[in-house]
Amino acid sequence: MQVILLQKVDNVGGIGDLVRVKSGYARNYLIPQGKATLATPDNIAKFESRRAELEAKAAAELAAAKERAAKLEGLVLKIEMQAGAEGKLFGSVGTVDIAEEIGKRGIEVERSEIRLPDGPLRVVGDHQVELHLHTDVNVGVTVKIEAVEAAN
Repeated sequence: MQVILLQKVDNVGGIGDLVRVKSGYARNYLIPQGKATLATPDNIAKFESRRAELEAKAAAELAAAKERAAKLEGLVLKIEMQAGAEGKLFGSVGTVDIAEEIGKRGIEVERSEIRLPDGPLRVVGDHQVELHLHTDVNVGVTVKIEAVEAAN
């Protein structure tokens, strides 16, 4: 299926690119999310008339993501969890916990922007976590998990 991209999409293309993608990907993700539209002659003409507006919007989103990345650069989050003698946590630290901790510092981060390639964090120590704020903006954050004594 051929579509026109209305915004930059990872591993697909940039704004205004005419690309061929699988029909399910287009129907179930790109079009409903507003990232693309069908490549019909009418839609191509509409896109060309809106190109400057869409590019300005994309530039504003990129600038906002870079601003957020500057606030998050070098951030160290300290999370206290109950842990066993060997440093294994009773439970785990996931995207919800990390987003909550960043939110306490006045910076809004969506759970979907937090990348945990190895799954939830389950041991005490320092962990590097990547935040994917925009297709062109990634920032690393250190999550320091410390053991806390269980209340008896």
